[in-house]
Amino acid sequence: MRELLLGNEAVAMGAIDAGIRGAYSYPGTPATEIFETIERRADLDRSIVARWSVNEKVAYEEAMGMSFVGGRAIVCMKHVGLNVAADPFMSSALTGADAGFVLVVADDPGMHSSQNEQDTRFYGEFARLPVFEPSNQQEAYDMTREAFEFSERAGIPVILRLVTRLAHSRSAVERSRPSPIRNEPTHRGDPNQWTLLPVNARRRFRRLIELQPRLQEHSEKSAFNRLNLRGPTGILATGIAHNYVREVIGDDPRYSVLKIGVHPVPAALVRRLVDHCNRILVAEDGFPLVEGKLVGLLGVPGKTIDGRLNGALPPDGELTADLIRAGLGLAPPPVAESILDLPARPPMLCQGCPHCDTFRVILDAVGEGQSPILFSDIGCYTLGAFPPYNAVHACVDMGASISMAYGAAMAGAHPVVCTIGDSTFAHSGMPPLLAAAKDNANMTVVILDNAIVAMTGGQRTFVTGDEFIRLLRGLGVDTRHIIPIDPLRQSQDKNVELMRREIDYRGLSVVIASRPCIHIKRRSSESEPAATAALV
Repeated sequence: MRELLLGNEAVAMGAIDAGIRGAYSYPGTPATEIFETIERRADLDRSIVARWSVNEKVAYEEAMGMSFVGGRAIVCMKHVGLNVAADPFMSSALTGADAGFVLVVADDPGMHSSQNEQDTRFYGEFARLPVFEPSNQQEAYDMTREAFEFSERAGIPVILRLVTRLAHSRSAVERSRPSPIRNEPTHRGDPNQWTLLPVNARRRFRRLIELQPRLQEHSEKSAFNRLNLRGPTGILATGIAHNYVREVIGDDPRYSVLKIGVHPVPAALVRRLVDHCNRILVAEDGFPLVEGKLVGLLGVPGKTIDGRLNGALPPDGELTADLIRAGLGLAPPPVAESILDLPARPPMLCQGCPHCDTFRVILDAVGEGQSPILFSDIGCYTLGAFPPYNAVHACVDMGASISMAYGAAMAGAHPVVCTIGDSTFAHSGMPPLLAAAKDNANMTVVILDNAIVAMTGGQRTFVTGDEFIRLLRGLGVDTRHIIPIDPLRQSQDKNVELMRREIDYRGLSVVIASRPCIHIKRRSSESEPAATAALV
């Protein structure tokens, strides 16, 4: 069966055809479509469980539980999400996996939709787990299926690493015969394997170390690692970088090429390339992991190693065919009239977004006579950093708005205001608020409740509306200072008065600004004619 698929969709179909029993994720670009594709299938096939999780750590642990009872499981996230899931991830290298367990991480070179660049391959090295790195959509599908098989053969989780350009581009993919789903849970887990008391953890860590030669052998023999020795100039390309290399050199016999798609690094193949060539360009869409190993501290005598470390390729951002061409010292291709002089169009909050009115309330409430400290969080409301609001002084990671506001309040700063979305609050805002409530910290938390995970496509949230009041009471917030508002222009004066009162209060206040995302209303209005027609 041949289909035109996004890289993310190819991974999803590979997981479905591998016979997964469960899929878990927290929304995060560029990984979101993996889970959404599986979720649509799960709506039709009840033997597959697909659940959005409250955060990436929880998603990872839910997938571990599925593997523990014999069901193949996939967990998907973006690169910074793996930071959140790092605790169970590192421990899972010791527990291993019973049924196939695959972690898919979409990295974001160039930071198209992220606050930093990371390279998940380093997490693989850290945990001593294998990493599969597809170069195209077909490999994304094939590697996903192979990852489940190898996970079960080796008894460990397997990482599949994508990058934005592969995740969000389309190509034809040939699907193969699906594997059956194991529907009945079977407790196969050995308690001594899964209970990481020190005596067990030490034994499991030794087992992980002893497994490394097998992982290395698998990498050396993998069909996804291919060496073609021809000319004296060598190119070592990992993952999607191999596509850029092929676009530049085609079948040019002057170049020898080593394509790496499975890690750990196949050292024997690298040695053969280095022995054959006098110069090697290392192309990696991410950090210089392989290049760093190859160069080491002292370099390779008699050989020239080019890449990100010596400036032959840029030290940051995405690779492109033009960058590979420049790295090889080739002339640039003729370029049509440049479009680089087009004016920039910075992102902005949608027209009609409830956050616009909330930011106006906050700014009017603090007034011009004070110097407020305004912390914000990860979500579309981070765009409040831009004009006309300029209402964000810091945004670092999920949940940090409340933690940083608490730290500033402890230092004596006033007024301190932080904004956090409904989904981000459920993800990682509750623990710092629990601490702030215990201390009655002098700060104002504004929860931006638009009843949706708006930035990543409109996924469901775990708490909204009146549910917040009950939750905040349970966290210890004084009921008298839990203030719901309706962020509308006609309520501006009333809302400003309420907000100013809570900011002036020398203790913890939580203001809940509740109004549905404009896209929820748009979807509702679009569905109304169809619903009416059905009634007729």
